[in-house]
Amino acid sequence: MDLPQQKTTSADLPASRLSLRGTVASVSCNDAYSFTKPTRDEITLVAGLGVAGDVHAGVTVRHRSRVAADPDQPNLRQVHLIRGELHDELREAGYEVPAGGLGENVTTTGIDLLALPVGTVLRFGPPPVRGVAPAAAATDPGQPTAVAERGETAAAGERGKMAAAGEQGETAGAAEPDETAAAAAVVAAAERVTLDAPTAEAVAVLAARLAADRSGGAGREATPDPRPAIIVTGLRNPCQQINNYRPGLLKRVLVREPDGTLNRRAGIMAVVLRGGPVRPGTEIHVELPPPPHRPLDRV
Repeated sequence: MDLPQQKTTSADLPASRLSLRGTVASVSCNDAYSFTKPTRDEITLVAGLGVAGDVHAGVTVRHRSRVAADPDQPNLRQVHLIRGELHDELREAGYEVPAGGLGENVTTTGIDLLALPVGTVLRFGPPPVRGVAPAAAATDPGQPTAVAERGETAAAGERGKMAAAGEQGETAGAAEPDETAAAAAVVAAAERVTLDAPTAEAVAVLAARLAADRSGGAGREATPDPRPAIIVTGLRNPCQQINNYRPGLLKRVLVREPDGTLNRRAGIMAVVLRGGPVRPGTEIHVELPPPPHRPLDRV
């Protein structure tokens, strides 16, 4: 069960000091409910849903505690990311936590994830080469065209399978070529339910970011960026299950600051903006939303 809602803080760094590039250290997914997720050679992001084959993929909430509270809430936790540097810190403190050990889908290095504002877009792979058609743009170093095409095919197939199975009610939009429309299904789901304050604020930022992406955004090319991408929505809210996994670990990832606020350090959550494959070693590029920036809160 999630801890009661409390004010949370993240690193208060100016945008000029944020690292805008990092690397995927590991990827993980699991088709069954479990606290940890096994690492994989590759995962495939599916627009508006999450990670293909992962139990937490969906337009509406899939985490069991959230489903028990209200199964119609929007799923702002489609992809879970954790800094690999946290694993290093925990190891030094005597806790051996491997990649995927805390249930994350993507383990990163080089980016202070907790300092990112809500609405940040993370794109996987090197920037597209100007003048190269999107279908031929690289999404994974070393195998650009083949991997990009395979990722788009897998994403489309996953959406089709979920639609056929009736996994969620917004699959008609998800089957469209416009992947921004697929991600907008999460916003549509939010409009049908009552939201708490942090979720409502995150949904509002998500909606604005999707609108900007669909319109091309200021200073961006008219052709949509073909790289797999996610939109950051908030923080993971650490719970007692972490102590069940490693006794005493919760106090390391849920820290009460001297002013009484909670510092949630167990990673961030995101919604998939554009589908495609993600592998260890893939570049991550950070696109900050327009200011003013809203710090991450629990979702």
